[in-house]
Amino acid sequence: MSFFARPWLPKRLYRSGILGMNRRNHVYIAGYNKRSLFPLVDNKLHSKKMASSAGVAVPKLLHVVHSQHGIQQALAVFEKLDQFVIKPAKGSGGKGIMVVVERTASGWNKSGGQGIERLDIERHISNILGGLYSLGGSTDVAVIEQLVNADPVFNDYSISGVPDIRTIVFQGYPVMSMVRLATAASDGKANLHQGAVGVGLDLAQGTPLRAVQFDRPVLSHPDTGLSFKQLQVPYWREILELSSACFEMSGLGYLGADIVLDRDRGPQLLELNARPGLAIQLANGQGLLPRLKKIEALTARHDSPAARVDYVQEHFGSQ
Repeated sequence: MSFFARPWLPKRLYRSGILGMNRRNHVYIAGYNKRSLFPLVDNKLHSKKMASSAGVAVPKLLHVVHSQHGIQQALAVFEKLDQFVIKPAKGSGGKGIMVVVERTASGWNKSGGQGIERLDIERHISNILGGLYSLGGSTDVAVIEQLVNADPVFNDYSISGVPDIRTIVFQGYPVMSMVRLATAASDGKANLHQGAVGVGLDLAQGTPLRAVQFDRPVLSHPDTGLSFKQLQVPYWREILELSSACFEMSGLGYLGADIVLDRDRGPQLLELNARPGLAIQLANGQGLLPRLKKIEALTARHDSPAARVDYVQEHFGSQ
């Protein structure tokens, strides 16, 4: 844990093998991801169906709104639900995701505690369909999913929202991972750009290495005050194998796999990302490049998720 609060300096960035955006885009995303596969990953509805077909556990799909005419039908579905999540199929960076956690006398409460009514939901879905949150502003569809009830291990580490585990997978090998924890600043969303905390995880054990919020080191959760040193991610081996299996499922050589832990159903794939961000390096206190190069240098690749996880836990873990 000695690395937990050390600041980043230019020389340390270089020595740590930090992967920059240009190199990520041109060498790893463009070099290992076929452009024809991007639409499958960029569209959350398509990737959910792809995962289900491959036998990968995902949050249950409750409804899809394809057009403005379908909003009224969707509202009838919501009337039967106490909890749900609304998200744009083509959204990115956590934008446009509405997490509803409970019903009230006048409507529902969002994860951040704000009350909403039917009109708020109708307006939000209409904005999604119009492309307000989609990549490139293109028209979109609204996906309504079952709310994931977070594993109680995260009760004191996340405010309202459901934490997720982001893992960078290269050629099927999980090379770096972090857990993203919601805060009051992030409005209950596990998105680093909106103020969530990213905690880098040791690949061998699923224990914390370093934590950052708004790219600055933190030692404890900003709202609960609990030290991250106590955090231990359960189902760790299963999470890594599920992330690794996304390589065969998607065909992408470089991707981000986001896994959530449901208290009743265990690890579930939330979504895939063909252009995962680079802040995971700050959360881990080390760069991706040495690990990516080590995988590239392999003369023989391991042909199963279990074997690939064995490899990374031996070579990239602390043990």
